[in-house]
Amino acid sequence: MTSPTTATPPAPPVPFRAPRAVLTALLITMLLAALDQTIVSTALPTITSDLGGLAELSWVVTAYLLTSTATTPLWGKLSDLYGRKVILQIAVSTFVVGSVLAGASQDMAQLIATRALQGVGGGGIMVLILAAVADLIPARERGRYTGLFFAVFGFASVIGPLLGGLFTQHLSWRWIFYINVPLGAVALVVIGIAMHLPPKRSKPRIDWLGSALLLVGVTLLLLVTVWGGQQYDWTSATILGLAAGGVVALVLFVLQELHHPEPILPMRLFRNGTMRVATAVMFILGFAMFGAIVYLSIYTQVVRGASPTEAGLQLLPLMLGLMITSIGSGRLVARTGRYRVLPIVGTGLAALGIYLMSFLHPDTPYVLFALYALILGLGLGFVMQVLTIAAQNSVSPHDIGIATGATTFARSIGASFGTAAFGAVYAARLQHEITASLGPAAAEQLSKGDGAATASVQNLLALPSDLYHALVAAFSHALDTTFLLAVPVVLVAFVITWFLKEHPLRTAPRDSESLNDDAITPLPVPSE
Repeated sequence: MTSPTTATPPAPPVPFRAPRAVLTALLITMLLAALDQTIVSTALPTITSDLGGLAELSWVVTAYLLTSTATTPLWGKLSDLYGRKVILQIAVSTFVVGSVLAGASQDMAQLIATRALQGVGGGGIMVLILAAVADLIPARERGRYTGLFFAVFGFASVIGPLLGGLFTQHLSWRWIFYINVPLGAVALVVIGIAMHLPPKRSKPRIDWLGSALLLVGVTLLLLVTVWGGQQYDWTSATILGLAAGGVVALVLFVLQELHHPEPILPMRLFRNGTMRVATAVMFILGFAMFGAIVYLSIYTQVVRGASPTEAGLQLLPLMLGLMITSIGSGRLVARTGRYRVLPIVGTGLAALGIYLMSFLHPDTPYVLFALYALILGLGLGFVMQVLTIAAQNSVSPHDIGIATGATTFARSIGASFGTAAFGAVYAARLQHEITASLGPAAAEQLSKGDGAATASVQNLLALPSDLYHALVAAFSHALDTTFLLAVPVVLVAFVITWFLKEHPLRTAPRDSESLNDDAITPLPVPSE
């Protein structure tokens, strides 16, 4: 007589543990790319006095913006074709080489050219890091970790201007570029040793024509946002020609993508409802949020009279809010597997925060300003990383790179257009306020040329007290209008987030050795 056998209870699921060395290297890489976007600002006056070229000063920032934005989708696609690891190493290496050359620049032309090279590498770092995280970590657990990357990005936004000021004052402005070298070297070594991803074995065909059309189209449209209302009138032949050329190039790009077997940006992705919602909301948030946030520093420095270092410290509540909800929302997604409600709450909070910003005045207590900034930051942290995870989860693992690139690109291009659009609104409103307060003749005199009172904080501070306070009031009213006009734009994003559908999040990291093209179907989440 045989004794009955008892069924062995299933072993409890083993908690997922991300590879710490790789994540540390990726966080360092994110830090150096994020720092570079903010550390340069406080050093610009010193760079100008050293290298000359005041007229070309804006191109130190613009060159990086153009190349980083235009190349973002290309990096994502190349990583899908050739593998995340090798393409990330190329991007980091390009960024580090550009940093070395920028630090060694002897004139403004060299600095602008090397900043463009930096931008090529920087355009790949953000998208490739998020795509690499998607390869290493299942979607259900990914929020715990992507929240850290967005928190690092927010931290860099605050610490960047402070470090830029310290390096410029105590070492040399060249160290704002040289600091990237040791950070990049550490990241490259650890990624090379510790990151293990399945290699690519196919021989893909690269869509060179599509790549060229995308680069041309995006570059022309970005030049419209950079030059419009500054070097050229918005209705000038130059701006209209650039806009027309950019639109034609992008239309030809779409036609090319519809017929190429390996498109840079597959149009089929946009038959996916989650991708449509994610890219649309990212574009709108980039347009409204980053376009308006630029003017928070104007409020702190011009209206509140803070120094650049103090202005960075006064914006800490914004970044604190972003860090809290970036990390917190990631943990919430990992625990519950649900994410749809978070972008809805986030866009609602962001709209509220930016609406409250429209009530800021010269005598507003800092406590209120900090509260409004905190609300705005809390809203942003609920949206950015959650939509990235949703977009990655909605596509085949073989398309994760380009899906990440598409959402990142949408945010970047939205920020460029938003900065230009709100800049035009702000400039027009400021001129109106000055004219209403001081009269047309005084307004024209105060706003004319590079030495105008409105051209820099230093020029403003040099004015007599009564004139200074009149202009500060004009700046404040112009900023109120700029913030207020951003509110309905954010509310459009709020409405769109309601169309986001919630799908089960994958519970296993990508393994391209065992996945096939029908892996677009999300894996079921086991019941808890």
